[in-house]
Amino acid sequence: MRAAVYQGGQRFSIDELPTPSPEPGQVLIKVNMCAICGTDVHAFLYDIAPPGTVLGHEYCGVIVEVGSEITRWKVGDRVIGGGGEPPAGSEPAVRAEPRFNYRTMGFPEGSIRGYAEYIAMDEWQPLAVPDGVPDEAAAMCEPSAVAVHAVRKSRVRVGDSVGVIGAGPIGLLVAQVARAAGASKVMISEPTPGRKAAAMSIGCDAVFDPTEQDVEREMVAMTNGLGPDVVFDCAGIKGTLDQAFNIVRRAGEVVLVAVPWEEMPVRAVDWMARETEFKASWGSLPSEWPVALNMMAKGQLSMASLILEQSYVPLEGIQAAFEALVKPSSQVQMVVRL
Repeated sequence: MRAAVYQGGQRFSIDELPTPSPEPGQVLIKVNMCAICGTDVHAFLYDIAPPGTVLGHEYCGVIVEVGSEITRWKVGDRVIGGGGEPPAGSEPAVRAEPRFNYRTMGFPEGSIRGYAEYIAMDEWQPLAVPDGVPDEAAAMCEPSAVAVHAVRKSRVRVGDSVGVIGAGPIGLLVAQVARAAGASKVMISEPTPGRKAAAMSIGCDAVFDPTEQDVEREMVAMTNGLGPDVVFDCAGIKGTLDQAFNIVRRAGEVVLVAVPWEEMPVRAVDWMARETEFKASWGSLPSEWPVALNMMAKGQLSMASLILEQSYVPLEGIQAAFEALVKPSSQVQMVVRL
């Protein structure tokens, strides 16, 4: 099978690897699509993925072979690669390790994931794709579950106003989930034209360009001089976390969803007297993947503004795609089509 193997030094190679054979308790999945996640781009940019790793964890496909002990799945079932509840004692380190550090512990050596044509998975790992949810949407289940997790961890309530900093894939998904959770007003800060257009197309009440507008002033003005009830930092670049604290209302909440790899300076004296609360949101829980799929099936989560025809790249184009994504770009989401 073909796979994009990370070689280190910001280099992928397209190699022929042995197609895995499922063990008695496993299924073999033919990967159809794998979305490129920002954490994979970080692994490439900072050269932290171990050489020999096949990245990619936002994927969907079809079961082409089942192990001898499998009764839950059959050949032809459409699935996403993850979301199942792990058996007791098999929880991932991010949940089980009390001192988990994503920067140093987040990339297991030698793993083979969605930038490969085939993946063998234990019976419990995949989830079925509901009828009516196309492959390109199903491939976005993992980041959608991240958005569900972030909003669930937040204090967003019916009628609240929400600010979102950054209209990348996660920001656009958080905005939609917040709306579905009852937010009456959703505002986004985003400088790039393509992403601004995407934010408007999903129904945000306002999109502000931080290179041309004072985002704090604009969001405060749209909330009767108070500031949004909850602000999600989905950009995670220098200055955005401090900006979120300055924007949010008195006793409001800031939620960090982005994964910043650089220091995030804050000047707390400007906003700490307003007794702002802060929360970090990381990843998702298995129970939140079916929630995301159900929202897609009901039309509460749309991928139409995230995934355009130009979003797709072949496996052979993955090197150029990653090189493009580490630079400022108007691209919203890129998807590897296998």
